Amino acid sequence: MPFSEILSMAFQNIRANMLRAVLTLLIIAFGIMALVGILTAIDAIAFSLSNNLSGLGANSFSIERKWGDFKSNKRGKMAKQAESITFRQAMDFKERFNFPAKVAVGCNGSGVSVVKFGEIKSNPNIQFQGADENYMDVKGVEIALGRNFSKAEAEDGAPIAVVGPEIVKILFDGKNDRAIDQIIHVNSQHYRIVGIMAPKGSSMNESGDRKVYAPLVNVKALYGDRDYELLVAVSDATTLEAAQSEATGLFRQVRGLRPGEEDDFEVFASNSIVAILKENTTTLRLAAVAIGLMTLLGAAIGLMNIMLVSVTERTREIGIYKALGATSRSILLQFLTEAIVICQIGGLVGIFLGILMGNIVTPILGGTFLIPWGWMLLGFSLCMVVGIVSGFYPAMKAAKLDPIESLRYE
Repeated sequence: MPFSEILSMAFQNIRANMLRAVLTLLIIAFGIMALVGILTAIDAIAFSLSNNLSGLGANSFSIERKWGDFKSNKRGKMAKQAESITFRQAMDFKERFNFPAKVAVGCNGSGVSVVKFGEIKSNPNIQFQGADENYMDVKGVEIALGRNFSKAEAEDGAPIAVVGPEIVKILFDGKNDRAIDQIIHVNSQHYRIVGIMAPKGSSMNESGDRKVYAPLVNVKALYGDRDYELLVAVSDATTLEAAQSEATGLFRQVRGLRPGEEDDFEVFASNSIVAILKENTTTLRLAAVAIGLMTLLGAAIGLMNIMLVSVTERTREIGIYKALGATSRSILLQFLTEAIVICQIGGLVGIFLGILMGNIVTPILGGTFLIPWGWMLLGFSLCMVVGIVSGFYPAMKAAKLDPIESLRYE
């Protein structure tokens, strides 16, 4: 019997038992949806984070105060977190770091700022940050129009700003040429726009397009001594480890740490953060696969049960087929094909719902839209395996039925 005829008969039998087939394929669909949806969400978020972190470049690292527990020299007690990196410490490090590298200093001003131009103003969700002349270059912030701060402007605290494209959209209808050289107010302080950033997107609810950068000294004057961030970009990526070692030794001196005293700061390389991220998401992916496989195991048991019932109900039909010359192989292929078709239809529905679910969740968490070709292939493969495993025993049972006994079956 040609395979096309076997496939056609499989669809006819599925339509004949539509409700039973739909219920079974829905179980499979939900299993695949959970699998593909979770994996898509994880991949999209990981890709977004990796993309944002890679903005620092493979030849960059940052120095931040230590947030976790560490030992202090005061009777071996454990401190909750280290003291903030002060402006004096940051500038001292910048001046003394004699390595072929560019050092940048930045700080957060306010994450709930309001930006105003004339009568138009934004919601209080704008991030206002201080930056020196090197910060945006090292951070990977591209200027779409205009320029960055000069060293003199950064040191003098000039009332100028580089704004994100979303600010331009809110205040100037997205027209960059209208925004340049205009005077805006950020929390009642006036600034002249000298540069507009290129669109960058968002990561984990932090939008790079909703930021306003002002000279570091200006932000310090407004908000006092903050927790400062140090960024270092070496000219040669092969010297990154040497630069990190030298930076660690110098910053220990800047922080006034004695020999044997534990570091109260951490050095983060952008590539190491991405590696940690990938390592952690691997565990999440394995958990998602386990959840999907458990659901599919239940679906496989249900499908096998339905196929066994189908064999019993169609015993007389099988006898007629055999009496007309159908071989045991044709009968086996027919029932096996039915099981695989049900699984693949369920898989298609599940993959569609999974992609939809994953890409609805990811924008909420700051990810980007992603089509998971690898996980789609995994879904198809698992459905094929489930169909073969679930359908093989019922198909073998149908193929071995005696045609005479089958024709007598009532």
